[in-house]
This record gives sequence, structure tokens and C-alpha cells, in this order.
Amino acid sequence: MSVRVQGLTKYYGDQAALDHISFEAHKGEVLGFLGPNGAGKTTTMKILTCFLPQTEGLAEVCGFDVMKNSMDIKRKIGYLPEGNPLYKDMYIKEYLEFVGRIYKVAQLNKRIEEMIDRTGLGPERHKMIGQLSKGYRQRVGLAQAMIHDPEVLILDEPTSGLDPNQLVEIRQLVKDLGKEKTIILSTHIMQEVQAICDRVVIINQGKIVADDPIAVLREKVKGFKVLFIEFSAKIDPKELKALSHVKKVDVISPTSFHVYSDSDKDIRPIVSGYAAEKAYTLLEMRTEMSSVEDIFQQLTKSN
Repeated sequence: MSVRVQGLTKYYGDQAALDHISFEAHKGEVLGFLGPNGAGKTTTMKILTCFLPQTEGLAEVCGFDVMKNSMDIKRKIGYLPEGNPLYKDMYIKEYLEFVGRIYKVAQLNKRIEEMIDRTGLGPERHKMIGQLSKGYRQRVGLAQAMIHDPEVLILDEPTSGLDPNQLVEIRQLVKDLGKEKTIILSTHIMQEVQAICDRVVIINQGKIVADDPIAVLREKVKGFKVLFIEFSAKIDPKELKALSHVKKVDVISPTSFHVYSDSDKDIRPIVSGYAAEKAYTLLEMRTEMSSVEDIFQQLTKSN
């Protein structure tokens, strides 16, 4: 595997930011690394990129130990941190040349042109970084992370600030890169996880609470059966909420709703019975898959 974390622990004083977490990431895989603010995501990424030492446990990248082989790891890894620190008084090509020389990239000019093309920086290539929009600065951050053709990419909120068209392009780029590299992607955008990631690790309060492909997560996580219901006339959602085994009702329109059950029980007969009793015409009723957002909320909710 490209990344291996075993029993990784990090204390800040008496507080455990990471509590003996373990996971792996493999070549040809985009791993979504999710968790609420303060869960330990950024701490884990900083340890993997050798910016921060762990308190206990093992972290390896491409077979190298982060405590013993930091220079080897930095050659193997590309990192786009949250906040994307850049030299704003440098031109795009100048900055990529600067980063490329640090990594001693062969045929650097050719590689810079490849990165400008792959990240869509062409229209802005002659500008200083300080003159760019936030979306284009994110593209520069991606280009610098990939300039040395690393085996592992760690991307912290890579699509922050992008407009809808840019989102599609960069998500496709990440997905394509994931076929040949190992990518660990941290994001708060749940649609992005579903669109890009092969597998999801969810961390909460410093502990791993899930590590599965999205499809498997949906099977394992209970309590979020989702039912789409549409009536012919306006319905009071409070009536639906009062039905047995209904946990939550989201109003889509005055006549249509998403109804969440609080168990594995099939509530369709309950809804049908309710409609018959009230003489409501039921136009449509179908079961839908739980979204990643539903799963995330259940696994990270406060006890």
C-alpha cells in the first residue's frame, strides 16, 4: 500500500487530537477523509506530510517512516494544504519553476506546461498569483502539488472557491489522477465525496468511526431509510412526523417530502395506511439511498 497508518496518536498537552487511529490508502484509489471541524483530519495530514511529529504509533508513505525518512517522503508526496499558501508576488510560471527546482524536476519547462494545461491555468498564465481569483489560486496550488509527479497526493479542500464549471473540471482531474496515484482527499462537500471517492474514512473526536466504500457504508449504517413521498394535494408535514418510526421529515414542496425512518422497519405500509385513513391521493412513494451527508451526520453526531 502507499499509505499506512497504525495506532497513530497525537497529544496536545493532555488532549488527544488523534487516538490510536489506523487506516490504509492504496495506489489507484481516491480516499475521502472526512470529519467535523476539530476531529483530527488536518493533524493526520500534517503528520503524513512530515510537518508534525506524532506522539505514538506508525505512519508510512510508500514504505518510508515519517519519523525516519522525511526527505524521502517529501519526494513521494504532493500536498495542497487548506488555505493554499502561495507567493502572491510571483508569476504562475515563475512560481511553478521555483517549486520544480526545489524538487529537481527533469525537463522542467515541459512539466510546467503540462501542469498549466492539466489544471486549466492557460488563460491566466501571464498573471501574478496575487492578481488571480481564489479559484485560479486553487489551480496553482494543485499544479505545485503535482509538479514533481508524486506517487501520493494529499489534498485538503482542493475545490474551495471554484465556480460550478471549475468544480466539474477539477473533480474530473482528481478522479483521473486517482487511477494512477494514491489520493487522500479532505472535503466538507458531500456531493464531492460521492462524485470522486472510492472509499471513505470518517474520523470523529480523534477516532476512526468508519472505513468503507460508500456502497458498503450505506449497508452498514442503520437508521436512515429514506422514503420519497408525493401527494396530489398539500399535506401538513407535522402529520407525517407523527407517524410511527418516522424520525425526520424534509419538505421538498407542499406536496412532496423525504421521510426518514428511525429503524430498519419498512414504513411504506404505515404511510399507505395514513393516506387511506385521511383519503389522500398518494401519487408516488419510493425508497431512496441514504446520502453520504446522512451517513456522516449519523456517525459524527454528539452522544
